[in-house]
Amino acid sequence: MSSERPEEQEATVLVRGETMHDPQPKSSTKDKDSARKEVSEAKVAMQTRLPVLDDDTAVGIQKEEIVVVRDGKADLAFSGTLLASAAAPSAAEGHWQEYRIYSTTGGKHVFSRATRSIFAAEQDTHEAEVFDPSPSSMPTQLLRSARDLARAHPMTWMDAAVAFFGYDPLAKTLYRKLSGQFEEHIS
Repeated sequence: MSSERPEEQEATVLVRGETMHDPQPKSSTKDKDSARKEVSEAKVAMQTRLPVLDDDTAVGIQKEEIVVVRDGKADLAFSGTLLASAAAPSAAEGHWQEYRIYSTTGGKHVFSRATRSIFAAEQDTHEAEVFDPSPSSMPTQLLRSARDLARAHPMTWMDAAVAFFGYDPLAKTLYRKLSGQFEEHIS
């Protein structure tokens, strides 16, 4: 005799020589709804315009107050110009990245990367770095000097952009918008 109670035993039926088991219970619509992620209408609107970004019309225009958001650090506020921006043509699986390069009136460059999601529960992430061609602190000058010796030429803002963005397809799109300055010329 089995130790299971009768209501817990599985029923097995033989039909035309095949063993049949009770079908698995179907999941309820409540389970399906909880598995779906809620989307943000504002972010969906942004996603439908890709690869166009809201500030594409501001490229090349001097602005008195630009604020670049950064996670875990103070936001960057400066006067300057958006040199170029790029975004993927579509949002694979509801996520996409936006790249931007700014030039400040003080001669610095700001590199910005935002990773966006159409899902309301997921926060967008923001990273940014500043490239200062003439660092003011002694440790930074020493590090820059050691790097310059190893590279055989001083680091430019374009070198810093490549260090920040790399050479993924979106970065290459961004570089193309800045002309052929980022191409490697060989003879």
